[in-house]
Amino acid sequence: MSDKLTQLKTMTEVVADTGDIEAIRQYRPQDATTNPSLVLKAFSLSQYEPLILRAIQQSKQCPMDAADRLAVLIGVEILNIVPGKVSTEVDSRLSFDTAGTVEKARKLIALYEAEGVSKNRILIKIAATWEGIQAAKVLEKEGIQCNLTLLFGFAQAVACAEADITLVSPFVGRILDWYKKSTGQEEYTATEDPGVLSVTAIYHYYKTFDYQTIVMGASFRNLGEIEQLAGCDKLTISPDLMKGLEADSTLLEQHLSPEKLPNDIKRIAMSESIFRWMMNEDAMATEKLAEGIRNFTKDQVTLETLLNERIGSSVR
Repeated sequence: MSDKLTQLKTMTEVVADTGDIEAIRQYRPQDATTNPSLVLKAFSLSQYEPLILRAIQQSKQCPMDAADRLAVLIGVEILNIVPGKVSTEVDSRLSFDTAGTVEKARKLIALYEAEGVSKNRILIKIAATWEGIQAAKVLEKEGIQCNLTLLFGFAQAVACAEADITLVSPFVGRILDWYKKSTGQEEYTATEDPGVLSVTAIYHYYKTFDYQTIVMGASFRNLGEIEQLAGCDKLTISPDLMKGLEADSTLLEQHLSPEKLPNDIKRIAMSESIFRWMMNEDAMATEKLAEGIRNFTKDQVTLETLLNERIGSSVR
């Protein structure tokens, strides 16, 4: 029998959750996704030095612009390996700025096109705030496909589907982290894992009402979470967890399928007021969304600081 990674690829599109070119080359995913934390990690790897130097040169010594260009150049390198798409994230400091998010997304697409990459191979990652979802709605109408990230609550998922967003990334592991801390319960089986249950509910809702938005489970803490979501549209998985799947050749059961849906799901009439009320009632989603934005911003600022130091040393 083939290994579980190979089996998973027959029922789910596997996406690499990394900016590490060598890891992407090794595990041959369909797509890849990056974020400020992964770009920051890439900054310390020697193989990215030519890209860093090029980004700085192109940026005319502006750290913020250099960070955008570095993210795009890493994306271009990834697209030389994967056959599908790469996700590149908008500055998380724009998470509550609809117009600013639209402008930044257009800039990123223009940078990719300047490198000879079509916008059809790019997903613009945006935090799933109300403002972010409205920005993505505008961008989707312009033919710029979006990946709504930092998605923890059902309200976010419904609002994204109503806005005809291309793809959403519910964060399985971070949901589990919150419940462990909140309840004091240290162990959850894969079938009772709150993050797994969240993605399963979103998948069932989308398929029941025939939404075209793709569900891509993300942020996994263990192999059991991945295996329980086998059959999901896409799963974005770290190299370490892909290695674990590759090392196991037992049978992988498909748990999610459009043919196996509950018959008691009710449709939600989403609006801004309903979205904000549902988020207010969901402490986990509210706290994890805010925390995620803060953490991505911290890494974005660190990256820009490092780039600024490199720019300063180059002009001395």
